[in-house]
Amino acid sequence: MRIAITGAAGLFGHGLVAAFSSRHTVYPWTRGDADITNAESVRALVERVRPEVVVHPAGIPDLDIADADPARAHLVNVEGTRHVVEAARAIRAGVVYISTDAVFNGENTRPYLESDQPDPITVYGRTKLAGETIAQTLAEHWTFRVPVLFGPGKTNFIEKGLRKIEDGEQYIAAADQEGCATYTLDAAYKIMEVVEARRYGLYHLANQGACTRYELARRAAELAGLDPSKVVGVPAARMGRRALRLKYAVMEMGALKAAGFSLPRPWPEALLDYLRTLSL
Repeated sequence: MRIAITGAAGLFGHGLVAAFSSRHTVYPWTRGDADITNAESVRALVERVRPEVVVHPAGIPDLDIADADPARAHLVNVEGTRHVVEAARAIRAGVVYISTDAVFNGENTRPYLESDQPDPITVYGRTKLAGETIAQTLAEHWTFRVPVLFGPGKTNFIEKGLRKIEDGEQYIAAADQEGCATYTLDAAYKIMEVVEARRYGLYHLANQGACTRYELARRAAELAGLDPSKVVGVPAARMGRRALRLKYAVMEMGALKAAGFSLPRPWPEALLDYLRTLSL
């Protein structure tokens, strides 16, 4: 298949390009090729490349940046998605929309199902939910909600922490923010598998197992042979961040199971593989 991937210079974009390139013809799409906020640029690129599927992870992924500039977040995450979807519709291409666990309110006491009612409490979550609604207007659409990402290609939560510990500093992480974690390459290959099967719909996707941000960072330090005591767990409310964080965002991967797909491996196994890609 011919696959266009937006946000190809980003963390998840990097993994998606690597995965899909293993079996398909991939067009890595960066802002320099076409800014998704410019409808005409998006239309022209899609008409020129003529992909069968557009994978769309591009957007503003930072909760605090989105909260500080809601208009910009709406322009990029909502209108940008609309431009991608309408350009795909014009050439009858499918769209894979990358969403987030932030579409929920974090008040559950059991893992979120795909059928649970979204109730975002942040600007970021609301813009991503609006993007889901737009993508779902296509007959050929896939939506994947993914939580915190780690992987090669761009500095992320894990690498940032390990670099600080290497420099003898403490790394502060939320001890009361429980969710899932996702290795970008594992998720990208699973998305490719679902797309190849043409099993459209909404999916939760992560590596198996729940963890707090503190547990994730501490395990990374241990596996990297660094001092795990340098990872300090504190309540999220004490971290001085602008946007609210979900206390609980564990997701059940019910749709993948129901469709007969195997689930990604547990996050500690994926984390170990990721750490082998870093020069520490």
